[in-house]
Amino acid sequence: MVVFPHAKINLGLNVVARRPDGFHDIESVLVPIRLHDVLEAVVDRQLPKNELVYTRSGLPIAGSLEEDLCYKAVRMIQQHHQLPGLRLHLHKVIPMGAGLGGGSSDGAHTLLLVDRLCRSGLGAEVLLAHATALGSDCAFFLQSEPCVVRGRGELLEPLGLDLQGLHLVLVNPGLHVSTAAVYRNTVPTGGYWDLASLLQRERIGSWRSTIFNTMEGYVLEVHPEIADIKASLLRSGAVHASMTGSGSSVFGLFKTSPKDLTFPDRYRSWTFAL
Repeated sequence: MVVFPHAKINLGLNVVARRPDGFHDIESVLVPIRLHDVLEAVVDRQLPKNELVYTRSGLPIAGSLEEDLCYKAVRMIQQHHQLPGLRLHLHKVIPMGAGLGGGSSDGAHTLLLVDRLCRSGLGAEVLLAHATALGSDCAFFLQSEPCVVRGRGELLEPLGLDLQGLHLVLVNPGLHVSTAAVYRNTVPTGGYWDLASLLQRERIGSWRSTIFNTMEGYVLEVHPEIADIKASLLRSGAVHASMTGSGSSVFGLFKTSPKDLTFPDRYRSWTFAL
């Protein structure tokens, strides 16, 4: 069985407050985009029950297999349900350390995939609990619609946001930005903005003056090439441009498909119709 874990962008990201548990309360609107990894799981009856053979290809992934969220997701299910022997393979396409949520998406989709393949019957509430335990963004990737996220990212509210007809240009400069360092250097705002109302009330042309990613200040100062990407997208006619998540990827929203956009060869870029 094969699934295609998708990436996301953040429309606004408000770091509200530091929490006593060391995490941060945030407010953001996450939007799924059509950039995917590929994840396959098969039952291998020749393997002992609860045995897992996990392999990876595509973009290199730092860390051991045991630290990978896909691996952790399977082991999490096995704590409560005996599973048949499984072979799991991830082909990595979404850049890492890029603010696109690829690792979180892979972990969440592993939960969905294994539950479906093995007919574990976990149910939405248990899947949500597992996803929240895996990582702050994982809960969002159990679905495929825009959501307002709050808390650590586990408090979700679907948002009927219509972006149809727009074109998304996504640019990744190949820089790995440390999420921990960005949070450490971002000053919390201390309050919520009600991003959902702003996005629905304001015309998209005014978003650049009302919808912000509070993590940009630190990242754009430390990595001026990321600031240059954002400026280039705006010069090329983007009605809104922003760094997504903690970086390093930047996206621009265009009313018509942009032409003659060029970036250095070491950058990766994608254009999608929304």
